[in-house]
Amino acid sequence: MTLKAKVASRIRQSIFFIRGQKVILDAHLAELYAVETRVLIQAVTRNATRFPRDFMFQLTKREFANLRSQIVISSLWGGRRSAPYAFTEQGVAMLSSVLHSKRAIAVNVEIMRTFVELRRLVSDHADLAQRISELEKRYDGQFQVVFDAIRTLITPREKPQRRIGYLSAKASA
Repeated sequence: MTLKAKVASRIRQSIFFIRGQKVILDAHLAELYAVETRVLIQAVTRNATRFPRDFMFQLTKREFANLRSQIVISSLWGGRRSAPYAFTEQGVAMLSSVLHSKRAIAVNVEIMRTFVELRRLVSDHADLAQRISELEKRYDGQFQVVFDAIRTLITPREKPQRRIGYLSAKASA
């Protein structure tokens, strides 16, 4: 596996779904950029006006505790005193304006490519599902087995999503 493929794989593993958004946590970004998390946060703090709430937010204690229980990576959370910051795609893009190293620029490019790839994959599956439905309407039942098999292939396997937070009593019922 090439270095580029390893970085892309690491980026995909670092994307979480929190508060309805795909985000990457500060510790993961710091690891990718090869800087300490505190250095990354200092750069963001010095440039706070560049990071509105839709670009970056801090996890609540409850979200942080839930996240720690979902991904057992204690080395990233070791002596942390505050909850991590979560950066949306726009927040990650903005990081390139406050982190000026060649590595930061290269990593940002790969992160942007990964977000674009994820959107494309979601779109491709939606387009394929729509096309199958259209074909199903045109042909009689003899192709139903084929359509069902294709649907099975494009439907994501049932595995726990990386969602953070708690369901309301109404939603969980």
